[in-house]
Amino acid sequence: MLRVALLLVALTTGIAAAWLAVRMRPPTVTTVVQAEPAAPPSMQDVLVASAELRPTQVLSSENIRWQPWPESALNPVYITRPGRPDALETLTGSIVRNRMSLGEPIREANLASRHVGFLAAILPTGKRAVAVRISAENTAGGFILPNDRVDVLHTEGQENVSRTILWNIPVLAIDQIVDERSKDEKGKATVIGKTATLELDPQQAEILIAAQAKGTISLSLRSAADNDDHSKRTTPNIRVIRGGRAEVLRTR
Repeated sequence: MLRVALLLVALTTGIAAAWLAVRMRPPTVTTVVQAEPAAPPSMQDVLVASAELRPTQVLSSENIRWQPWPESALNPVYITRPGRPDALETLTGSIVRNRMSLGEPIREANLASRHVGFLAAILPTGKRAVAVRISAENTAGGFILPNDRVDVLHTEGQENVSRTILWNIPVLAIDQIVDERSKDEKGKATVIGKTATLELDPQQAEILIAAQAKGTISLSLRSAADNDDHSKRTTPNIRVIRGGRAEVLRTR
């Protein structure tokens, strides 16, 4: 019994000592370190479209504006206020060559001089605009319109055989003339194109002109799903006369 009593006394004394030690311990102080706010990125004013811009549209103070742009995301082709402080005034009147979205930075490559013609403004670098004679019979019944893509067929009068000489050619414009002799049920005149203007490179332009001089040109309307088909094909070559010498233009 004595041993049990001593054990209980020792246990009670230990508990009391532990309780006193906890009570006398100084409170723990938690230090909160606040992170410094990140510095805002450096900005620079960039000339952007303040509205949707379409090809051939004229720039004005109402459809372009300066907009802050992060310097880390600047592209050398962007027009900046430090580099071109007078851009709003000097570019007003320029012609838009490519479609631009709201807020898209303006680039010199997307603009043409105000002194050039409509077609020259939208014609890509290195391309030529060539007109060919057309009728409803050789243009898919007259349903070929600007921005469509066509294959160009050549028919020689003597052989009476048609061959495709150019593929996937963009149509820039259709000359629309009203034929008063043909009217629908409502009395409206039918619109018939007499010429189609195609976008060609210089070699294609030579091929087309030579083929048109030797026979008949027809346009075959392509499906929009085939517009990415740029594979090369071979066809018989076309012979032209240059400086009194016969040369062969290789078609594709």
